Amino acid sequence: QVQLQESGPGLVKPSQTLSLTCTVSGASITTSYYAWSWIRQPPGKGLEWMGVIGRDGSTDYSPSLKSRTSISRDTSKNQFSLQLSSVTPEDTAVYQCNPLGTAFWGQGTQVTVSS
Repeated sequence: QVQLQESGPGLVKPSQTLSLTCTVSGASITTSYYAWSWIRQPPGKGLEWMGVIGRDGSTDYSPSLKSRTSISRDTSKNQFSLQLSSVTPEDTAVYQCNPLGTAFWGQGTQVTVSS
């Protein structure tokens, strides 16, 4: 069974870059599932898909976040990462990773953007 663990700082200052890592166990990010995604949920709002990285390392991003988002991976550690630049308080959310289109979820990590 796939297990996912999001990690990263819980507090980021405005204008800085948010960096999170998803550590995957029970599946390979290079051979299992079509792609691996990042999703977030701001307080009081619905889920927002941010982007994916495919098994082949290709990436795709939400048009609304594309200019600020980068997803990369470390295949030796079976991890993939999210970077979101120029953050504002509107980027405060619970961030989660998951294999695209599946019901496997990590616990998520709360990120607050505040000075």
